Parts: sequence; structure tokens; C-alpha cells
Amino acid sequence: MARLALLSVSDKTGLVELATRLVNDFGFEIVSSGGTAKAIAAAGLPVTKVSDYTGSPEILGGRVKTLHPRIHGGILGRPGLPSDQADMEANDVRAFDLVVVNLYPFEQTIAQPDVTLPDAIEQIDIGGPTLLRAAAKNHAYVTVLCSPSQYDPYLAELGDNQGTLSPTFRMACARQAFWHTAGYDQAIAQYLTAQDSTDTAADLPERWTLSATQRQSLRYGENPHQPAIWYQVGTTPTGWAGANLLQGKPLSYNNLVDLEAARRIIAEFPAAVPAAAVLKHTNPCGVAIAATLATAYENAFNADNVSAFGGIVALNQPIDKATATALTKTFLECIVAPGCDPEATAILAKKSNLRVLILEDLHSGPTHLPRAIAGGLLVQAADDVPDDPATWQVVTERKPDTAQLEELLFAWRVVKHVKSNAIVVTRDRTTLGIGAGQMNRVGSVNIALDQAGDGSQGGILASDGFFPFDDSVRTAAAAGITAIVQPGGSKRDADSIQAANELGIVMAFTGVRHFLH
Repeated sequence: MARLALLSVSDKTGLVELATRLVNDFGFEIVSSGGTAKAIAAAGLPVTKVSDYTGSPEILGGRVKTLHPRIHGGILGRPGLPSDQADMEANDVRAFDLVVVNLYPFEQTIAQPDVTLPDAIEQIDIGGPTLLRAAAKNHAYVTVLCSPSQYDPYLAELGDNQGTLSPTFRMACARQAFWHTAGYDQAIAQYLTAQDSTDTAADLPERWTLSATQRQSLRYGENPHQPAIWYQVGTTPTGWAGANLLQGKPLSYNNLVDLEAARRIIAEFPAAVPAAAVLKHTNPCGVAIAATLATAYENAFNADNVSAFGGIVALNQPIDKATATALTKTFLECIVAPGCDPEATAILAKKSNLRVLILEDLHSGPTHLPRAIAGGLLVQAADDVPDDPATWQVVTERKPDTAQLEELLFAWRVVKHVKSNAIVVTRDRTTLGIGAGQMNRVGSVNIALDQAGDGSQGGILASDGFFPFDDSVRTAAAAGITAIVQPGGSKRDADSIQAANELGIVMAFTGVRHFLH
């Protein structure tokens, strides 16, 4: 008796080619449903509809078609077990040798901007995951394929082994099927959880799962002895997976980590005003906004041109000719921008090893940030609270003028993206000194002020955390700082406020802390 295959796929890629080889080269009989059966029949291949095979019509608009004992008995039956064999013979159930199923495009559907909840619900596959799980469970007897990428390896395995399959191959297919259904269920659960905007638990639900598919093997991780893989979340490439690598070598693990940090900081600045950020090891070494993109980049680069060497550059506007010319004057690892003019593309192409990425949407990022710890995960909401000076409290006698308030906001947006303890000194919407990752805030203050040098005169200082003592306020004032922005909230806030008043500088409390560990 011919071997039996069940084919029921949403994605018809490679379907006819697979069915043709199964029938003509390996003598399979095919049972199929819905559009899959129509596509196979249209190719002139023999196919039996599921409804004819089971004797039960599709009902509920196609919601129920493969959920039938003759289908699932043929998938789950163990021909080597006498009791199963007896049941199958008594109920006229034939064993399936192959099950090919891929699922309704749920993730592609919810990726559409105008999708409604009913639309999404209709793309939740019921029969498909059931078929996949049944076949994967019984992989000792059944081969299960859940992706068109598996068709050629399957056919090659059959051809190389006189129509048989090794247990190892079937096991590998079963694993892939279970990963596939796990990711599918996770996408549904996350989507439905996100629909409940009134429930605070919806932001951080009781159960947290991660599911992603391998996108690219990386040369190594942070160091050469650490293997690394780039995984993509969802079936539709978004974020860096959807970015266009305009030129340059493949991205490394460290490139991607740095690029994400660059994306986050440049997303702070609306595209209406040109902004540039230069980063090294996820910390900004220069950030600026200016009248033109080229000026913004040059100011950001000159803020710390030593650290900028071999850095990552993020721009919030498409790269133009002048900016491209400036970018090619030094060695950089990566540049990311929402676009690139043709003239700029030609200029950058002269630096063939320079990685240039086009990421049209610089603002969309993860809403929750997981971090692995021994025995579990920590998950927190992204630090995307809006920064609004109207909500700040100016706690000193001296009040900021409009220009100072704008400079304070610029500095506050930057310090948010510097590793704690973080201090940023700015003037004229350009960073002059950045103190990052020190074990005490005084050390960060000194680093930032030393780097700024004489530029501190008339400058602004931002701190991601409060000052527990007034020493940093006095050090800043001695260097020429005229205004400070910090969260406030220390038991000794009064000491810092008193020092600021004595020294005639402005101090604003934001009421928000921006630690970045």
C-alpha cells in the first residue's frame, strides 16, 4: 500500500514541487484540505480532500476540518504496537508517514497597523498546531515538516536512503515542530495580554516566555571564545532584523549591542532638529543637536574625538553629502540613519569596510527588557517615561531662563543613556564631558568636568541620580557650571539646595531617576 502524506499549509511556498516529488518519485498518496488541496489539484496531481477521506464535511467556515479520529488516529497510531494496529484496522484508519503543516499567519496579521482584535482572533490556528504536536509526539513513526525550508532536506534524505528516514532526522523535525508551536502560542499570549490596557498586571504578566528564531550566526560574542547567534523575534523582520545594511562587513555581536544603544539615545531627539550621537561600548562619547546634520555630527565628534575613533554614529535624519564627507574623515565602525542620499551613498562607498545601516524607524524598540540571572530572568519595562520640564521642580532661588531650560532638557536626555553613576556636562546643545560607570558620583563629576575643561564655564550639568552630599555641587560651581538637573530625593537634598543658593546656580529636580546598569 502506498505511503500516506497529509499536507495542509498556509504558506504555499514550494508546495507543488514537494507534492510532485512525493507522488512521482516516492509513490505517496496525498490527503489535503482547503486551499492546499486546490493548489495540488490545479497542478494536475492526484489528491484526496480531507472531507472525502474522513466522510465528514468541513464545518464552521473551515474552522473544523482535520479534527477527526481518522486523521489523528493515522498520525498518532503506532503500527508496531498490536493494540494500536488492531484499533486502526477496526476503524479503517491508515497510518500517515508524513505530515506537512504550517500555521495561519498570526504574527504577520498582528504586525499590520490597522489590525483589529477579531481579525487577529481569526488567524489563531487550532487544527494546525494539533496536527504538528501529534506528529511530533509520534516521530518514531511519522515525519513532521512545519516550514518550506525543510522540504529539500526531507526529499534529499529520502533519495539518499532508498525512501527511508533515520530516527535522528525525524527527531530533529519533531523538535522544530514543537519550537514552532511554542513560538506561535507565545505570540498569541503576548498579543492578547497587550490588549488589556486597564490591567497593570498586563504589563508584566505572571508568566514570561521568550521565543525567537535563529537569524544569523555571528563570528563570536563579546570575546572570541564566546559563541553567539543573532535571533529574530517574530516572523516579520523588524528593528535591526529589518534594517538595510547599505555597505560594509557583516554585523558583529558588539556592533549590534552598540547600535541598539545608539538607537535608543538618538530616539530621544525628534527628527525636526538635526541630532547626532557618537558611542563607544554603549556609552555616548559625544551628542549634539545643531542647525544642520553635518554640524551636529562634527560637534558630537569633537566633543571627544579620541574616544570617537572606531565608534558608532547614530543620526536622526537621512545622511546628506556634507555629513557623509565629515563621516569619512575618521575610522568608524558603524553608522545608522533613517536614510541616505545618493550623493552621500557614493561618498561613503569609498570606505568599503564601514558598516552603514538604514533603519527607517529609529523610535520603535522593546517595551520590556529581560536580563538573565542564575536560575531565572529579570524583566522590567523600558525606561521610556517622557521627560517634561513642565513637571520639574526648580528648587533654588535662581530660576532658569528659556535657553538654560532647553539646555537642561538636552543634558537630561543624554544622561539617561550613560552608565551609572552618570554625569553629563553640556553647553550649546553639545556634550563637553561625560563621566560614566564610576563606583561613586564624585568620581564621575570629576571625570566629566576634567573632560569639559574650560568649556564648563557657563555649562550645564546633569546627574542620573541624586547628590547625597553637597560636595559635587560645589565642585561643579567651581568649574563654572551655572545650572544642574538631577532627580532629587536624597535625605540631604537641603544641603545641595543650600550650596546651590550660596553659589548662585540653578538646580532643578526632575522627580525621575535614570539609572542604567
